[in-house]
Amino acid sequence: MDTWTLHSPTAQHLHGVGAALGALAPSGVCLALLGDLGAGKTTLTQGIGAGLGLDGPVTSPTFGLMVEHDGPCPLLHVDAYRLAPGEAEGIGLEETLEGWPGLAVVEWADLVVQLLPADCVLVRIQHAARGRAVQVWASSDVGWAVVDRWRAAHG
Repeated sequence: MDTWTLHSPTAQHLHGVGAALGALAPSGVCLALLGDLGAGKTTLTQGIGAGLGLDGPVTSPTFGLMVEHDGPCPLLHVDAYRLAPGEAEGIGLEETLEGWPGLAVVEWADLVVQLLPADCVLVRIQHAARGRAVQVWASSDVGWAVVDRWRAAHG
């Protein structure tokens, strides 16, 4: 299976890519976001929240670490950037992800990769000459099914 690669020229476009996923993501999916500071991880997550039909704003949980957003498909937004070694285990990240009834998004997922579910969809966002380069792949057939539906919905 190939990596889905796309170019996102603007923050609005990246938001729309996320909204396409939010509109179709089944419950129980974990999205692992990778990328440098300012790459667009939170922008993509805000789009996902819009696609899920969430009422409130989706902001970076850098200081809250894990933020739960209620909705028809609840969103768990995790930011592992400031987690000290062992802290993710201490706050119950692995258990929370395993039992989460909606869509889970983990920013800076490379810092907690050992705690992520086996069926993750992985997204790497990188700065590009004009906008962002986005690579999407999955770690299982379940994840690939989500990637294929997301690619088809996005166009």
